[in-house]
Amino acid sequence: MSGAPDPGTEGLDLEVVSSEPVFLGNVVRLRVTEYRRPSGMVVRREVMDHHGAVVMVPVEDGHVLMVRQPREAVGERLLELPAGKLDHAGEDPMDCAVRELAEEVGRAAGTWRDLGGFYTAPAILTEYIHCMMATDLVPVPHEPIPEEEIEVVPWPLADIDRLIASVHDAKTLIGLLRLAREIGPR
Repeated sequence: MSGAPDPGTEGLDLEVVSSEPVFLGNVVRLRVTEYRRPSGMVVRREVMDHHGAVVMVPVEDGHVLMVRQPREAVGERLLELPAGKLDHAGEDPMDCAVRELAEEVGRAAGTWRDLGGFYTAPAILTEYIHCMMATDLVPVPHEPIPEEEIEVVPWPLADIDRLIASVHDAKTLIGLLRLAREIGPR
């Protein structure tokens, strides 16, 4: 239905009363901001600003291409969908997806399909992730980034339910659930 509002969102008319930067990093900025709601109530929030990211769902020869990589913050090597952060505010998510697909799995996609986006932790973080399915893949020359230690893991689409049940990463879980919706009953 074209033009229909998204049932999951509703605009919020806020006035910023004050905002104080606390930390300015390379990936996130932390600020403490006070907002006045339409009711007049003033609330104070700690907010991390992030440019956003993309998660790709690359499908090739009956497999979804996953990546296993170290995630120091949680002390584990996680199996995830390939993803990457937007390099700057306003970067076209498709440009980022093309770059990250080549960097992480050494592929270019002939066809892209937008699977929608989502906020990762909207109570504290502005990060919005664009989810895109990549098909008609072809290998491309690429230089893996040694620091990332990425291992590409093709996973059979016929076994996607087991993969979904084993994932510990939210963006990957959302991407795989959206893929499962796309491919239908198995």
